[in-house]
Amino acid sequence: MEKKACKTLHPQSMCPAFGGLRVLTRIDGVQVCLLADQGCLYGLTFVSHFYAARKSIISPELMNVQISGGTMVDDLRRTIEEIAQDPSVRFIPVVSTCVAETAGIAEELLPRKVGNAEVLLVRLPAFQIRTHPEAKDVAVATLLKRFAGFDRPKRAKSIVILGEIFPVDAMTIGGILQKIGVESVITLPGTALEDYIEAGQAEACAVLHPFYEKTVSLLEEKGIKIVKGNPIGANATVQWIRRIGEALNLDPVTVQAVAEEEGQKARDVLAQFKHLKGKVIVAGYEGNELPVVRLLLEAGLDVPYASTSIARMVLGEEDHNVLSMLGTEIRYRKYLEEDMQAVLDYEPDLVIGTTSLDSFAKERGIPAIYYTNNISARPLFFAAGAATVLGMISGLLGKKEVFQKMKEYFVG
Repeated sequence: MEKKACKTLHPQSMCPAFGGLRVLTRIDGVQVCLLADQGCLYGLTFVSHFYAARKSIISPELMNVQISGGTMVDDLRRTIEEIAQDPSVRFIPVVSTCVAETAGIAEELLPRKVGNAEVLLVRLPAFQIRTHPEAKDVAVATLLKRFAGFDRPKRAKSIVILGEIFPVDAMTIGGILQKIGVESVITLPGTALEDYIEAGQAEACAVLHPFYEKTVSLLEEKGIKIVKGNPIGANATVQWIRRIGEALNLDPVTVQAVAEEEGQKARDVLAQFKHLKGKVIVAGYEGNELPVVRLLLEAGLDVPYASTSIARMVLGEEDHNVLSMLGTEIRYRKYLEEDMQAVLDYEPDLVIGTTSLDSFAKERGIPAIYYTNNISARPLFFAAGAATVLGMISGLLGKKEVFQKMKEYFVG
């Protein structure tokens, strides 16, 4: 089918500040102070309660009178002092968005500490940060610059796991790394400010998602070794465990034994799903879509098209090369219309996409699920992750007739 040029393009990603707020609001003892206009405050308060940590955001009430009248900084400082009166608050991130007057506020105008609370400006303007995954990177890097103990001696056999992951995955990673001799594991983004402090003493950092470029650049500058990739699927699981062992100079015999054991577990899971046949499209805005596609391809599924809201990044080159070699068309900084056209061009048996794309697919009788709530909210790593994801997809591929009947019913 000939592709039509898009006249109107709709990017699919939430406000970038949302990604930063996911990181910041989950820290114990935090109270976010949002420096933005009323529209931003309304929208970001909603998503912070619904998707992040069920915490309120405090903000000076910025309207035209404050912004044009020149009282914004005074109002902000007064708000910070009011927040700091609460003895349970130990950290006040001041989040500035893309409102012109707030985006350029000088950090020097803010106190570094008020009472028991540390104060830190976190800039999350949409004109500079394109997507909410990349805003997570900005938030983590900003926290590490301020709090990480880079000047302290490194701890041997210690590692930072970088990436917002399902809690069960974090526990599984910790257990397997312990088996190969890792003595300290810190997961970022974390809920404790101490995690960011101790991260500066780590010997290595395993980057699970490709969009943490600013954080990785900072860690490399401070002498921390970077481990690429993630343990999704059998081949990558073996490779990832070996890379951790090499980075931390662990016993190679033990590392190889554990790597082979975990790789075989994943292969056993893949063997259970060798019956899987079908064409799947993956289109998300989380930034971790390509490793998921790699798992589906390893399971024998056809994935002709995959898209993500993030840009093509160095940390994701391995996945890009593997997927391209296996015939997947990849779109970065994608638009809704591109994803819709892919559904028409490839006629998939299943769409794992954004809400708008899912609706488009279901209208055509194609099974479709929301990527964020069905992939990011499940284990992904090692054999357990493969079993969870492939089990779900197996059930969905078997429901194509049901979706066709629904389409026929409503059309009729």
